[in-house]
Amino acid sequence: MLLLQPKCRPTRAWRKAPILLRHRALATPTSTPLATSNGSIQKDCSTITPPYKDLLANLDTARKILKRPLTLAEKILYAHLDNPHKSLAGGGNIRGEAYLQLRPQRVAMQDASAQMALLQFMTCGLPSSAVPASIHCDHLIQAVTGAEEDLKRSLVTNAEVFDFLESAAKKYGIEFWGPGSGIIHQIVLENYAAPGMLMLGTDSHTPNAGGLGLLAIGVGGADAVDAMTGTPWELKAPKITGIHLKGNFPEHGWTSTKDLILHLAGKLTVKGGTGRILEYFGEGVFNQSCTGLATIANMGAEVGATTSTFPYTPSMRAYLHATGRSPVADAADEAAIAGYLRADDGAEYDEVIEINLAELEPTLNGPFTPDLATPLSKFPILLQEKGWKDEVSAALIGSCTNSSYEDMTRAAELARQAKNAGLTAKVPFLCTPGSEQIRATMERDGLTAALEEVGATVLANACGPCIGQWKRPESTEENSILTSFNRNFKSRNDGNQKTMNFLGSPSVVTAMAFSGKLSFNPVTDSVSTPTGEQFKFTAPVGVTLPENGFESGNPAFYPTPNPKPQPDTPIVISPTSSRLEVLEPFESHFPNNEPGELPAMTCLMRVRGKCTTDHISAAGPWLKYKGHLKNISENLLITAVNDENGEVNVAMDHDAKESLEETATDTIPKVAQRFKARNQPWALVVDENYGEGSAREHAALQPRYYGCALIIARSFARIHETNLKKQGVLPLWLADKNDYTRISSGDKIQTEGLAELLAGSRKDVFLRVTKRNGEVLLIKTTHTMSADQLKWLQAGSALNHIRAQRQS
Repeated sequence: MLLLQPKCRPTRAWRKAPILLRHRALATPTSTPLATSNGSIQKDCSTITPPYKDLLANLDTARKILKRPLTLAEKILYAHLDNPHKSLAGGGNIRGEAYLQLRPQRVAMQDASAQMALLQFMTCGLPSSAVPASIHCDHLIQAVTGAEEDLKRSLVTNAEVFDFLESAAKKYGIEFWGPGSGIIHQIVLENYAAPGMLMLGTDSHTPNAGGLGLLAIGVGGADAVDAMTGTPWELKAPKITGIHLKGNFPEHGWTSTKDLILHLAGKLTVKGGTGRILEYFGEGVFNQSCTGLATIANMGAEVGATTSTFPYTPSMRAYLHATGRSPVADAADEAAIAGYLRADDGAEYDEVIEINLAELEPTLNGPFTPDLATPLSKFPILLQEKGWKDEVSAALIGSCTNSSYEDMTRAAELARQAKNAGLTAKVPFLCTPGSEQIRATMERDGLTAALEEVGATVLANACGPCIGQWKRPESTEENSILTSFNRNFKSRNDGNQKTMNFLGSPSVVTAMAFSGKLSFNPVTDSVSTPTGEQFKFTAPVGVTLPENGFESGNPAFYPTPNPKPQPDTPIVISPTSSRLEVLEPFESHFPNNEPGELPAMTCLMRVRGKCTTDHISAAGPWLKYKGHLKNISENLLITAVNDENGEVNVAMDHDAKESLEETATDTIPKVAQRFKARNQPWALVVDENYGEGSAREHAALQPRYYGCALIIARSFARIHETNLKKQGVLPLWLADKNDYTRISSGDKIQTEGLAELLAGSRKDVFLRVTKRNGEVLLIKTTHTMSADQLKWLQAGSALNHIRAQRQS
């Protein structure tokens, strides 16, 4: 049921909550067990604690089939198999080969991606989610002046989206974390994550939860719908890369877990983890805090890894107790004794990387890619070689990667040192707490005051500048910012293609805010004070858990745990909305859904080089259209480079008609719209690691909406390839990567062999390409389509297939 154009917004608890973020010292009542104050209130863990007994039984079945020692990642995956005998098929080579049918225990969705996930879920006609699920309003709060005013503004400008999400949550029994409650990944770590669990999240940094020793995997909304409808979720069994951490960080104290993952990103590159789980082991793991491990897991997404995990450690146990989940900790202790939460002795990895933590140093990664790693001691040399200005234009700490209490205590300690030396930040210094719990505890313990006293601005508990929600004064000038974020693609943070974002640890970013220079190294360098003296920072020592426990803050920000579905709740979507629209199912490419070849297609363009999901579907100001497919599709590939002419957002229309005032070239969305209007299916040719970055499923929905049936790549990023499959777009890999340049815009493309593949053959698919001059090419491709994924393609989308199954 849709409530079209509601006369007034219902009064919500979070909407009634005072926006004042300071000096309120609110205690959380015991009737809200999801929040904890001083560690004294335990949460309702009934849906949080993994069913370890059942998982161990499933794992025992898998052991009998495989008859070999298992890695930790394998144990968690196989324990969550829907049918071990079917997925493991008598043993043999599973990793990198078999498709696993899995039963995730939980789904988490952020507000930008939740819109499309829920719109898709609504088409399934179910009364509730089959697994516990949560919605987190963190992406739509723009950083402008500071937490209080920014949150007020967001409540007004995004009211219809928040109302839609809350009404859907109420109808389907989903926990709703309103705007201001915090960043999805910090909240999941604080409230839902549990050792040995398998969960999905509609955000690429969902692996952050791996800091608690589970498998948390970022997916598109359609994948989340699988879990929410009780449909087994399919994953090609990843290979397992073992990362052996030895020793501890250097005694100078400036190296952190952020530097470890920045270093690893430099080794693996943005695609080195594709199709792999990163499983850390060794004494170095046990020397880190739980939130430190979460930082490592978070940025595993930047190397393309499926997810990252760690064996169960005492720091995980302590974190569970400190965040009100003692029942989970107790159950995990027993599961660990049973051997579930660590790799078996003798388990073999597909690759092992050795890292001696004592040899690492603070590192900066960038610009424009998260895998360009430079040790801080060598950064002045890079600065000179590139001719970059030796100045910092802004320093930002926070984001889902580094917004824990431990991170903020380090920053605050440096701020106190700076204040005592008479220093204030030389550049805008923005700090983002990860959650209401972190914000309230920071305020109580004096961290907020320490930061603000040296010129910092504390932003709302949200993603903010990390995802482009930053109203920075417009500029086209080259400049450098330092952040503790996880991504640094062009234009991502402030819309300026010349802004260079260098990623570092919160400690390094904070120290450099007081020097204002990119060449500054806090390990060795000093800063001039107002009196002309030289001041050298002492490395901060982070506090992993607050001595007086966590403060919960405003109880209105917390949802009722385990809510019951309220089926009579109307879904709030206005028929005149420019931000939300009900989804119409995509039609099948095949007449009567019968196996066949794709319809004849025209190549729209050949995309050159790095093309992330930010390039395919930009964020920033476009976030407001996440629930409106027609409107957001207007940004399709607007920052992509056309390989044939080197231009950005320019496509050629070789069938342009002057009578319709069509030009031979236009923007990429405009040409795609023409193809859609002509009912002309089209294809795209793309380069390496196409679709890296965010789990943004709109990057698959938008081309599909305009009529794309096929994408031909040198290689794909995992999440995006799956998202394409889910929406009925066929992703094919070039068998010979040199064939990339043989297909051009305007070429006619036909598939050969697809009909046999859909009918059950394992035959490779070839492309018959007819050039505009009449020349015909036959190009061989490969694919990763499973039997179920071929059914999605034939039906027009995964949701179409699920709906047809349920109706039959």
